Amino acid sequence: MSLLEEVVQDLERHSAREGWDAAPRLYALVQSEELRKAEPELADQLGLRPDVHTLAALEQPALPEQAAVEDALAAIAWPDAVAGCALVLERVVLPPEAEEDIPEDAAEAAEWAARHPKREDVRMVVGVLRDGTRHSALRLRRHDLDDEVLTGPDLVPGLADALAATFEPDLPA
Repeated sequence: MSLLEEVVQDLERHSAREGWDAAPRLYALVQSEELRKAEPELADQLGLRPDVHTLAALEQPALPEQAAVEDALAAIAWPDAVAGCALVLERVVLPPEAEEDIPEDAAEAAEWAARHPKREDVRMVVGVLRDGTRHSALRLRRHDLDDEVLTGPDLVPGLADALAATFEPDLPA
C-alpha cells in the first residue's frame, strides 16, 4: 500500500469515528522526515517516529463557509514543503432521474435534495500528491461500515483535479 493510500484511509477512518454532518476538512500532506527537520516538536507531538517514513496529514484552517469548495480550492497555493493535500467532504447524491426536478435557486435546491427520498449521503476523502498520484475513499451513510468503504485512484476525478490544481504554478495572465 502506498503512503498516499495509507493517509487517505487513515483520514477516512478518523472521519468515520467523528460521525456524519461535518464541515469539509482540508489537510496538507508533508513527508514525515521533512516535518521532523522543520518542526521537531510538532513531529514529536504527532508521534512521528524517526525510523518510519510516512505522510503526516496536517489539518488546515476551515474553508470559507460562504464559498463553494471548488472556489476555495482555486485560491490555494501550497509551499514547496507540502508533498500533497487531502480533502474530506460530504455530499448528497441524487439519482440521475431527479436532475430535471432540481429547483433553480441554490438554497431551495439544497433543501429539496435534503428531503429527497432517494438521496444518498456520501463522505469522500480525496488525496493527491505533487507528482499526480491520486487516491480516494468513499463511504455511503446507508452502508456505514468499515468493510464497505470504496477505495481507488479515480473515484472522484473532478475533486482530485481541483486538488491537483492547487499545486500548479500560477500562469501570467
